[in-house]
Amino acid sequence: MGKLRVAGWSLAGAAVAATVALFALDAADRAFPPPLPEAATVSAEVLDADGQLLRAFATKDGLWRLKTTAADVDPQFMKMLVAYEDRRFYEHSGIDLMAFGRAGWQLLTNGRIVSGGSTLSMQVARLIEPRRERSLTAKLIQIARALQIERRLEKSEILDLYLTHAPYGGNLEGVRAASLAYFGKEPKRLSTAEAALLVALPQLPERRRPDRYRENAEAARKRVLQRMDTAGVLEPGEIARAEIAPLPEKRLQLPALAAHLAEAARRKAPAETTYRTTLRRDVQQRLETVARTTSQRLDPKVSLAMLMADAETGEIVAEIGAADYFDASRSGWIDMTRVSRSPGSTLKPFIYGLAFEEGLVAQETIVEDRPADFFGYRPKNFDMSYQGDVSIRQALQLSLNVPAVRLLDALGPSKLMVRLRRAEVRPRLPTAEAPGLAIALGGAGLTLKELVQLYAGLANRTTPVRLGDGINDQPGEIENTAALFEPVAAWNVADILSGVLPPSGSPTIGIAYKTGTSYGYRDAWSVGFDGRYVLGVWIGRPDNAAVPGISGYATAAPLLFEGFSKSGLSGTPLPSAPRGANRIAQSELPISQRRFSLDPSGLLSASTREKPPQIVYPPEGAQIELGVGPDGAPLPLALKLQSGRAPFRWLANGKPLSEPTRRRTTEWTPEGIGYSTLTVIDAAGRAATVGFFVRS
Repeated sequence: MGKLRVAGWSLAGAAVAATVALFALDAADRAFPPPLPEAATVSAEVLDADGQLLRAFATKDGLWRLKTTAADVDPQFMKMLVAYEDRRFYEHSGIDLMAFGRAGWQLLTNGRIVSGGSTLSMQVARLIEPRRERSLTAKLIQIARALQIERRLEKSEILDLYLTHAPYGGNLEGVRAASLAYFGKEPKRLSTAEAALLVALPQLPERRRPDRYRENAEAARKRVLQRMDTAGVLEPGEIARAEIAPLPEKRLQLPALAAHLAEAARRKAPAETTYRTTLRRDVQQRLETVARTTSQRLDPKVSLAMLMADAETGEIVAEIGAADYFDASRSGWIDMTRVSRSPGSTLKPFIYGLAFEEGLVAQETIVEDRPADFFGYRPKNFDMSYQGDVSIRQALQLSLNVPAVRLLDALGPSKLMVRLRRAEVRPRLPTAEAPGLAIALGGAGLTLKELVQLYAGLANRTTPVRLGDGINDQPGEIENTAALFEPVAAWNVADILSGVLPPSGSPTIGIAYKTGTSYGYRDAWSVGFDGRYVLGVWIGRPDNAAVPGISGYATAAPLLFEGFSKSGLSGTPLPSAPRGANRIAQSELPISQRRFSLDPSGLLSASTREKPPQIVYPPEGAQIELGVGPDGAPLPLALKLQSGRAPFRWLANGKPLSEPTRRRTTEWTPEGIGYSTLTVIDAAGRAATVGFFVRS
């Protein structure tokens, strides 16, 4: 009992000494300021667009210490914490003399420590300046630090320090880290049982760990709940339910999503503690699950990558550089969304888009799929067979190689490269080589990110968008540039791609998509879009070795469809056809558009090159009803011509419309209803005229 009396009088003496210390606090405060922690002492966090945690990094000393404020925690937890640890927290200035006196008296009368006298401010002092020894001197220093902290910080700031630094066993510090590790969720919505456990753990964090000492944890939780009953914080029924609630059986891994993007963020700004991204946690998590499941069906050395973006804003909403960042057999640490590879046939839709825009073809125009020699370049189809005469629609849907090369030969590879730059995408060519026809079949380098950015420009008929990097480089519209294609041309391409059948066993989800397989079976691609989002998929080996048997349609497309359907973002329908866009039967096409022909050398035949201009729209004798815009004014009429030699001059009812143009499309707003004539004159002086009726 002698020792107990000494201990009791020591606690009381500490209270008296603390009171005396108040008078000398000003001088000591200036001379020995408390070591308040800096922001850099917390774990770095990578957040999604809504502020949800994607990934956390341990501190330099290996701790999981997530910055936490009272706003991040369930309000009931905060009430329980203050009621259990320091019920006069909002009244005292760092030390609770009544609690000290009570603790000393209980020690004297009971022969054991019944309750402590430490306030939350004192506990924060111990957490930020830990001391091994348990002595009167250490307690006095702790009291002095608590008084200093109270003078410097608001009560809410002191609570935030406790919530961030309280120990929870192992290398867990802070309520957020503990809630994520034990319950797999943020502490914003804790149950009563969960809150009680988290209140109890910091007193003996190692001996009360629920994953190791289940009985200790249960008993500690029960003591907290009983105290809440005494304090009137909880209802008896709620306490009874919490006492029988199951305890967590194991410690969970903290969120580790978007590994490659998180690492890239850290490399860019290693001193930061918070990194905001454009990703969406739920979408990222779903696609990572799909990628992980798919990778288990692939060869152990084959990797994959996925990237999903918003075609309207350019925001990357999900990005997967590899199915498993730590999978050494697949070189999982390599971010394959940023590696340049041959895109196979995925650039073909942009060739067809140009051909539609130039008026060279319509969907039902016949094109030859037969062996051809383009000055020594002899493209072959993927299956080494030929289809003969096919429509443009069939040629693109079947991804036939020869028709695509025929069109690119007529358009010119340089024109395709220039057009791709509208989307700020510059395919990489072999050193010192000019763009050639091989681009049509993948003879250039692109990353998955660049390919998705291109398709976003195809999906967004208004203007191309820049995807950014998902971290600092802001996405958005590419300024001072026109749409990637005119609306009618973009619609034609999307209409054709939306008619491609899904892979066997895949759901029908209403997307337009294209596949591609690079030369030598090295890369399998699939890119698809609906009315809002674009998803790109790549499968192959990071070392660029061949993977016999892979293909865009059989290997990558099933992952595209599964990813799109499980992303939670599919369902936005493709845009409706713009004005002037429709499918025209082959028999109803103008003669010049019924067949796209090349001579044996692979060049446009002379008859095709030298044909006079022909107005494709509006057709002769048509009756056209003009649409009305939001302001009530009539919408302009789209004019479209084929053949002829640029530049072209248009005349409406004998009056020039504008300066000569090299474009084969333009717009004109009729002055009123009734009969009108349109004439176009090309550079060779050849003219074409149509007459039509405008109705109101």
